[in-house]
Amino acid sequence: MSIGYLVVVVATAAATGAIGAAAAARAGFVRGFLTAVGVPDSWLPWLAAAKLAGAAGLLVGIAIRPLGVAAATGLVLYFVGAVAAHLRAHGYATLAFPATYLALAVASLVLSLG
Repeated sequence: MSIGYLVVVVATAAATGAIGAAAAARAGFVRGFLTAVGVPDSWLPWLAAAKLAGAAGLLVGIAIRPLGVAAATGLVLYFVGAVAAHLRAHGYATLAFPATYLALAVASLVLSLG
């Protein structure tokens, strides 16, 4: 297990966990992003749970690698959907946010497979 792997996975888990916690708390900026891209407010608890589960899975995956791979894969799929939602809604001003999380999730997946 490399230092790079640990740094990337912990950073991804921290970032994803933070945005998941913000979503769970129904933070105004999260609700604004969802509204801007046409996602119903009723989805917020489910989206928050997915992010928090992915973050937890990445951390547990440090010890149990297959779980980390599954969590990273789930987060990649989640953030591909988020990027697609922003593109569909022409939400270019906020596209950098899900794209950054996607890049972290992809890096975590690649390093988890290595």
